[in-house]
Amino acid sequence: MASLAGPHRDPASGGPAASLVVMLHGVGANGNDLISLADRFAGALPDTAFHAPDAPSPYADAPAGRQWYARIPWDERADGVREVEPVVNAFIDELLDGYGLDASRCVLLGFSQGSIVSIHTAPRRQAALGGVVALSGAMITGDTLEAEVASKPPFVLIHGTDDAVLPSAETEAAAAKLTAAGIPVAMHLLPGLAHGIDERGIAIATEFMQGVLRPSQ
Repeated sequence: MASLAGPHRDPASGGPAASLVVMLHGVGANGNDLISLADRFAGALPDTAFHAPDAPSPYADAPAGRQWYARIPWDERADGVREVEPVVNAFIDELLDGYGLDASRCVLLGFSQGSIVSIHTAPRRQAALGGVVALSGAMITGDTLEAEVASKPPFVLIHGTDDAVLPSAETEAAAAKLTAAGIPVAMHLLPGLAHGIDERGIAIATEFMQGVLRPSQ
């Protein structure tokens, strides 16, 4: 099984990590594409470590680009997502073990293809993650979700209404399927946003992560 590696940021506080955010990039990018978000989140999450692994497969259209699964026909992509699921889980588990953290202290954040992988992987983990931030994503394994759900971490789904790469209707469909499976979900459709991340999305994600990663009193 492939192993993952990529850029990371230690907690801004300088102390030990009390929580973890794993960020999965989109197709054709790499971990450097998302790790800069750690600088935006760190003020609100000073005791959080951030990791943005490079996807395991090269992407032919971009020399430095990576992909979580091949861009095969939509109806066949579920196989690619399922193949990479154990790779992502192994990376998360290795980090949790290394930091001495429970799964509930980890948020999985994904953008585009990374969001698709996050939406699939998180509810099939036995130990519930602290939460999932899905940016401009979709659910392509929804037909089996209710039968396969193993945990129910809270989700926040964020998507631009002007996205021409993955229409926001995909997030609406994902929200409906998550809700049907009993998984808590909040959805934010951002008017005028294309396929990307803007200040509104960063603010929503920050507030969500602060909430789910807040230390127990």
